[in-house]
Amino acid sequence: MQDEYRTVAREGVHETEINRSRFLCTLAPAATEEEARAVIARVRRAHADATHNCYAYVIGADASVQKAADDGEPGGTAGVPMLQMLLRRDIRYAVAVVTRYYGGVKLGAGGLIRAYGGSVGEALDALGTRTRRRFRLASVTVGHERAGRLQNDLRAAGRTIRDVHYGERVTLDIGLPDADVESFRSWLADATAGEAEFLPGGEAYGDA
Repeated sequence: MQDEYRTVAREGVHETEINRSRFLCTLAPAATEEEARAVIARVRRAHADATHNCYAYVIGADASVQKAADDGEPGGTAGVPMLQMLLRRDIRYAVAVVTRYYGGVKLGAGGLIRAYGGSVGEALDALGTRTRRRFRLASVTVGHERAGRLQNDLRAAGRTIRDVHYGERVTLDIGLPDADVESFRSWLADATAGEAEFLPGGEAYGDA
């Protein structure tokens, strides 16, 4: 798995004008292909009168799913340069839709490639990105009498508590970089006089 990836900070639209053609790039985060397709469909409905609604999306931290479409532009001049821009910027779990309103001046193949790829690049600059880093999920279980103090100690140590479960004992769900797992075990043993139970789990991504 990738240790980290970048994605779109928020959904938004950035507009540019090239030789009287308007290019509106909609960027949005998308956790699945279904979410990406929903964004594409929504933009197409909103801009049904546009000359073209081209798209590209990348799903998976390792970019395992990549799709692009030219929507009537000459083959390889729209969707592919959009996709290449997303990949060049290491963007994952995101969809880009570039809506073109033709302004009467033909751009040629090279001009279209620069316009569509550049529109995505400018939108990324304008809307911003965020980095997501891989974490090891883990749970820490202690008695009720230690739970409050341990939560304070974890926060003071810069650890994020993802959830808290109360039962006969208290279980805290946390996330750790893989490299910190063994040092955290030692810290936890010292902090709780060896009382806490530590159980590492699977992996997930969180904001870096």
